[in-house]
Amino acid sequence: MSQVLAAFGTPTSLDISSIVMRLLIALACGAAIGFEREWRSHAAGLRTHILVCLSAAIVAILTIEIAHHPAFDREEVRLDPLRLVEAVTAGVAFLAAGMIVYSKGRVKGLTTGAGLWFAGSIGLSCGLGFWQIGLIATGFALSVLWLVTLLEYRIPKREED
Repeated sequence: MSQVLAAFGTPTSLDISSIVMRLLIALACGAAIGFEREWRSHAAGLRTHILVCLSAAIVAILTIEIAHHPAFDREEVRLDPLRLVEAVTAGVAFLAAGMIVYSKGRVKGLTTGAGLWFAGSIGLSCGLGFWQIGLIATGFALSVLWLVTLLEYRIPKREED
């Protein structure tokens, strides 16, 4: 199967099965965080978090593939894989900033924006093959989103001046 796929495109240094697993894990992690945001009826929910996480994973996989591609072995081509990581960070930050709104003296969407940025980071870790970090980080993020919300309801609110 991978030979058939390779015949129609550029051969990859990673096995297709490895690429598929990395993308599936990124999808699952993005879905977990997106489900929590969807459940709380926030603007960026399941689909948005999945797409951010998957796109970051794709960029990470492409970073690996570009680093191993013979077209970039020439001396006149300067390869810096961290530029793609920075591009994902900047792109997701732009998207996340669009979720933050200041209205009626209150800031809304800050956690959703942070969740999108976090989904991008998880996608990068899964795409680069550090899926264990992505899974652990997803568990931590869900813990923060669920447990801190429970604590917030128990903490008395300060009256506005």
